[in-house]
Amino acid sequence: MFALLAVAGAVYVDTQLTRITALADYTGRPDSSGTNWLIVGSDSRADLTEQQEQQLTTGNAAGQRTDTIMLLHTGSSGTTLVSLPRDSLLSIPGKGRNKLNAAYAFGGPTLMTKTVEQATGLRIDHYAEIGFGGFVGVVDAVGGVDMCIPTAMKDPKAGLAVSAGCQRLDGQTALGYVRSRATARADLDRMQHQREFLAALMHRVLSPATLVDPLRIAALVHALPAALTVGSGDHVWNLLSLALATRELSGGGGVTTTVPIGGFSTVGGQAVLRWDSARAKAMFGALAQDEPVPHSALG
Repeated sequence: MFALLAVAGAVYVDTQLTRITALADYTGRPDSSGTNWLIVGSDSRADLTEQQEQQLTTGNAAGQRTDTIMLLHTGSSGTTLVSLPRDSLLSIPGKGRNKLNAAYAFGGPTLMTKTVEQATGLRIDHYAEIGFGGFVGVVDAVGGVDMCIPTAMKDPKAGLAVSAGCQRLDGQTALGYVRSRATARADLDRMQHQREFLAALMHRVLSPATLVDPLRIAALVHALPAALTVGSGDHVWNLLSLALATRELSGGGGVTTTVPIGGFSTVGGQAVLRWDSARAKAMFGALAQDEPVPHSALG
């Protein structure tokens, strides 16, 4: 009976997923080994009511930007999760040099994916995007996520007030945690928190506490389609592979890192981040060959 319910739930999720064109072939598109996911966190408020915007302290900014951009590589060398800073100064095809998150504003997921492919030399195989409301819904569907927070954090802009120590974060608190930049290293700490939380969330999704609880399974089946937008060729079994690969990171396996940073500067009045080109080339060159990233190339 449980197996039948699981299959029925998977079929339902697969039929309800929102799919968009995120990958496109073009002359000179890179080829690489292993499997690569582009994971994007959108700050769109489109799925939030005015009351939810106030409750989650998101504000009501119009439009859609990508505040979270991560590249997940899986293969024979294991799992590697790399944060790509949104303020990275990169060449955006047809648009010149600009911040990475501007690629989404200019041309949506397709241009974002092409920009990442050309910057890294990796072919993106799968795409997943989640918004504010969907993130909260998934976290609450699994009963919250356990995190160990080293120091207390308070950030009114993100609606966050959390004490130090190991604790279970509900959806609203978790959203504030992964959005907050109110720490010494600002965006760098935020990206680390995002990678850690993603791994912990996948661990919770695939834990017995979730999988043997019919109510949580039902809540998750309901929450996932509303939360995720995926590439046109992606299916629920691809998402399962993503979850399994990411869960490995929560147990200390695999590698989580930020692309190597060369420095910060100002271009056109905007603060931008520059990659360490030599170390980034070594990192993505190893991943393209499905080889472990050299320690010297880690961010």
